[in-house]
Amino acid sequence: MTESISHQPAPAAPIDLAPSDDLAPRDHSDDCGGRGARASAAEPLGTADLATEITAQLSTQLSKVRLYGFRRPAAPCHGARPAASVRHRAQESRTTDGPRPLPTLVAVAHGSRDPRAVHTVSALLDRIRAFRPDLPVRLGHIELNQPLLADTLAGLRGEAILVPLLFGRGYHVTHDLPAALAAAPHLTGRTATPLGPHTLLVEALHGRLLEAGFGDDAGFGDEPRTPAEYAAATGSRSRSGIGRTAVVLAAAGSRAARSADDIARTAQLLSARLGGIPVLPAFASAATPTVADAVRILTARGHDRIAVASCFTAPGRFASQCAADAPGIAAAPLGDHPALARLVLHRYDQVLFARTASDPDGTRAATVAV
Repeated sequence: MTESISHQPAPAAPIDLAPSDDLAPRDHSDDCGGRGARASAAEPLGTADLATEITAQLSTQLSKVRLYGFRRPAAPCHGARPAASVRHRAQESRTTDGPRPLPTLVAVAHGSRDPRAVHTVSALLDRIRAFRPDLPVRLGHIELNQPLLADTLAGLRGEAILVPLLFGRGYHVTHDLPAALAAAPHLTGRTATPLGPHTLLVEALHGRLLEAGFGDDAGFGDEPRTPAEYAAATGSRSRSGIGRTAVVLAAAGSRAARSADDIARTAQLLSARLGGIPVLPAFASAATPTVADAVRILTARGHDRIAVASCFTAPGRFASQCAADAPGIAAAPLGDHPALARLVLHRYDQVLFARTASDPDGTRAATVAV
């Protein structure tokens, strides 16, 4: 897989005081608020008139100075339609018929018979809306819960970007979501990649571990530490010199090898966030090891402080099963953690601003790899 590339904003350009091509002297008689052409260019000016003229000309030129590469807009004439704000222009693309609304963000959850699942996912969407109030956000489930994804898409028009609330490239992401878009030909639909691996996901996992008492149990704080700092703070070394603390990263599981690779990469990133504490991925179904097997593996390696991190969006059978197999601390599902909400918006934005040589206008279905 390819790694995500963080696009940093270009440094601000210095103030450009050089006149541009359109600053050549011209007749301002038709300009809004203009002074009009003088009756005679050779008419002598008194001291007061000369000062007034210099002030007027200087103000005209300064109003067109380019700051950080952008020309200051001229004041609108009476009755002219005000220009759209920068934020408005960034959020809407214009067509000949006027502003075109943003594509709808469709968050795609798996679905669960656990009644807490819908409420948890709804809370996540509420946080997303709070972060981006102008963005249309809808929910669709692959199965088990309403609204189903097919029903959500049937009620939409225009453009939609599907963001799976899943953490690896399993069957649902690679087959079910494209099939749902194919069954909705009235939409221009695109699909984002799953939420993992990503550093924002790791921040959410780390936050839930701390909330569960992982920091209190092992002496870990909010700030990243090196393995040596962790060992010094907790005394977490056995007689054989092996660190006692470890984490199992529990995920749903898939038969797709790429999905297991994504979870393994997330485990590596979480280990780095924890200063090198071992993190072993484990699965509730379709892949190995299970959480119980992972705990036995880590115990055999000398770890007796083992916590389970929950790589699930919401409560459900798999999340509960994994938590039950934890020998100690078990973190809650990620739910409406702020970092997860920002990650959903990040995946949406990646698709929104993606432009490829094969699809320069981004008008057809596309999956953005990171």
